Amino acid sequence: MTPSTEQSQDINGLDQALQTLREDMADAKRQSKFYDMFLNTTFCIPTFDPQELDKETTVEEGQALPLIMESEGNDYLMLFDTEERLKSWAGSEAAWVGVPGFVLAATTMPPLHWAMNVGTEYSKQFLPDEIAWLREVVERCNQTATAEQAQPNP
Repeated sequence: MTPSTEQSQDINGLDQALQTLREDMADAKRQSKFYDMFLNTTFCIPTFDPQELDKETTVEEGQALPLIMESEGNDYLMLFDTEERLKSWAGSEAAWVGVPGFVLAATTMPPLHWAMNVGTEYSKQFLPDEIAWLREVVERCNQTATAEQAQPNP
């Protein structure tokens, strides 16, 4: 028996949460589940191959330069929740780095948009206001965690 190529298109938890959210975008529980899963997912972020960059652009050892795509006047950071989806979008092997959703939310600044899982039925665009809201959520969680760590144990 040979492995199925359909495996890369299997629905995962993030896909299910997005599908459920799309059924009722105003439902707070569905929003919470999707965004929680998003923030706790490590995404494959396509990067430039340093050898393909011009000589004026330098990338320090251990750093990566993410691929930003322009569409209709907006810049998009491409996010894929699996390496298979990234490869399918890129059409071949692609250089990438893994970045957790909460790190993306904490470090992305306007006017950058996100494009998640482009080329699949589980794609989603994130607008700068939505990303800013996620950044605030992450900051509040970090402040709560810091405050809890500062509390002495009884």
